[in-house]
Amino acid sequence: MNVSQKIPPLSLARQVGLSLLAFILFSLGITPLAEAVPKQIIILRHGEKQNDYRLCAIGQQRSLALEANYLGKGAANSLFPAGTGPDGIFAITLHTLELASPLAQSWSLPIQLYSVAPLPDMSKREFTLQLNQRTQQAARDLLNHPNWEGKTLVMVWEHDHIANQQLEESFPHEKITLRQLLNLDKLPSTAQVPHTWFGDNYDYFWIVDYGTPGSDVPTGFTVHKQVFPKPYQALPSNDWGKPEKLPKASGCIH
Repeated sequence: MNVSQKIPPLSLARQVGLSLLAFILFSLGITPLAEAVPKQIIILRHGEKQNDYRLCAIGQQRSLALEANYLGKGAANSLFPAGTGPDGIFAITLHTLELASPLAQSWSLPIQLYSVAPLPDMSKREFTLQLNQRTQQAARDLLNHPNWEGKTLVMVWEHDHIANQQLEESFPHEKITLRQLLNLDKLPSTAQVPHTWFGDNYDYFWIVDYGTPGSDVPTGFTVHKQVFPKPYQALPSNDWGKPEKLPKASGCIH
C-alpha cells in the first residue's frame, strides 16, 4: 500500500498556512517546534558515477548490493528490524534515483523525488542553488509532515548536501545541508558527526534517530560502513576519509 494511502494528506489550506509559517520562521533564522518527526532517517550517498547523468557499472552493482544486503526486502543484513521496512524513500538527483530504484522496487514503494537535473546550459552555481532549495524543502517535509511521524525513512542524497563544511561556509545565512537541516549540528561533540562527507566515500550510512516526541533534535547518530559478501565482495569499501581504489578502466569518475 502506498504511504499516501495510509494517512490522509493535509488540506490545501493547512498546507499553505504551514508552508508560509515555516518560510517566515526559516527566513528569520527561527526553527519552529516540529509538528511531526520521523523515528529514524537512514542517509546514504548515490553510487559511483559514469557521467553527470548515470552511474558507472560499479555504481550500478552497488545499488544491487545495497538492495540485497542492507535495504531491500529480505536483505541479508537488513538495517530494519525484523518484519519491518522503510516507510518512505527519498532521492534528489539522477544518480540518487538510479541507486534507490532497486530497493524501492523490492518494497513496492514510490520514490519521493525532489528532483534536480543537470541541464546542458546550467552553471555549477545554478545547480548548487537548486540543490540547496530542494534539500531545504525535503528536510522541512521530513520533520513536519504527519505522513512521516514515527516512520523510518531512507534518504539517498548528493554528498555535498549531506555535509560539506566549505559549502556551508559559502552560504552563511541559511542552512543548506542535511547535517544542518536535520539538526545533526545540535548533537554533542561526543556524537562525532563529520562536518564533511568525503568525495571518495560511497560506502557508508549515516543513521539518525529521533527519540523525543515533538522534538526535531536527534537523540542518536551512528555511522555504518557498507561491507558486501559474494557476489559483491569486490565493491570498493574504503575507510572514512581514505581514497577509493577503483579498477583500471572502470569507467567511473569522481
